[in-house]
Amino acid sequence: MAASADTIAAVATPFGEGAICLVRLSGPRAIEIGDRVFRGYRTLAAAAPGQQVFGRAVDAAGGGVDEVVACARRGPASYTGEDLVEICGHGGVVVTRALLALLLEAGAVMAGPGEFTQRAFLNGRMDLTQAEAVMDLIRAQTSLAARAAAAQLEGGLRSRIEELREGLLQAIAHLEAHIDFPEEDIDPETGSILRQRFDAVGVGIAALLRTADRGRALREGLRTVIAGAPNVGKSSLLNRLLGYDRAIVSELPGTTRDTIEEVIDLGGVPLRLVDTAGLREGRDAVEREGVERARRHVETADLILHVVDTSRAPSDDAGLPPLAGRAVLRILNKSDLPAHPAWQGVDGVALSCRTGEGLAALEERIAAATGLDAAGAGEALLAVNTRHRDALRRAQERLIAASDAVAAGTAPEFVAVDAREALEALGEIVGAVPAEALLDRIFARFCIGK
Repeated sequence: MAASADTIAAVATPFGEGAICLVRLSGPRAIEIGDRVFRGYRTLAAAAPGQQVFGRAVDAAGGGVDEVVACARRGPASYTGEDLVEICGHGGVVVTRALLALLLEAGAVMAGPGEFTQRAFLNGRMDLTQAEAVMDLIRAQTSLAARAAAAQLEGGLRSRIEELREGLLQAIAHLEAHIDFPEEDIDPETGSILRQRFDAVGVGIAALLRTADRGRALREGLRTVIAGAPNVGKSSLLNRLLGYDRAIVSELPGTTRDTIEEVIDLGGVPLRLVDTAGLREGRDAVEREGVERARRHVETADLILHVVDTSRAPSDDAGLPPLAGRAVLRILNKSDLPAHPAWQGVDGVALSCRTGEGLAALEERIAAATGLDAAGAGEALLAVNTRHRDALRRAQERLIAASDAVAAGTAPEFVAVDAREALEALGEIVGAVPAEALLDRIFARFCIGK
């Protein structure tokens, strides 16, 4: 990363052919450098903050490169908290590169990945959870994922973490009073109050930890495996859910020999659909490998769509391997045909992949099985990521240790050590105690120009 005293520049739009391109500058010399390459009816320095000024981008000799619109914002009232200039030109690889080159020649340095957002964090324009939400919003694959990222960008997670930190700070203040007056032990009444405060913070932490699976599902998609015996309609189901013919469908058992993976948006929830080979003893080496892959996918799935053919009696091949605690939704396919008596009273979703009847009911059941249907109905969308989860778990462990220490009559100095470590773990989430290596790891995931 460049030092904060440098003025950085980068292209903020994807390279390629398009209507416009956007090049950004941020730093102490942003407006000065912008005016070196911009010629309009007024300079950027003289324009009102955020005012769009039409003009031309010119090279050192005064030759025109492109007609552009530029604006400047002065720090701290900008995205980065620094002086910021944005220049919009015509889209295209040649023009975009030329505009960036002009700014670099005029004294700017190339920005690193995520450096604009990192400067926003370092300058107090956002906390670490909001900075991460920027990337989540860019990468969102569904409307629900975008809503969760937007809620975090607005400070939803930050507010919850700050509430927990405030509650913990109050408990630590009680401890500090006893440390300052060592002749007084922690009496039972005070000890009970401390444990109540630790427990209250612990309840809040546990509630956030329960959103970790939701966060993973929204960011990465729920791994949803379509499994069952051969020729029950697994590939037909994949095609129905996708809305087009992706997999080959045949009456011959064993047509699908390898896995097929696609992503769909189901009510705002991204599903990573995996169509697998029929679960049976393979007839040859290729089919045996396909069946083995199918079993491995089933064992690692978040949700299993177990397809059965209700027009014929259940077979030995129709079952799944033992899956303790795994979410399984049985799909009673071929409902357009007369049902075999053995399927009477069996729980599942009736569906005809041939006619599409029952597909809407199936989609509702899948949404309910994901646990995200309530969120889609308007519930507050908090969804912690892996980094947040790890920090929350450390805070939870230290709080339990602190509460146990109070119950055991341990000296307040030792209780305070555990409580402060819990507070520090919570602070890591919002960036109150940032480590340089942590920041580099987070912002390295960003695109250049953001």
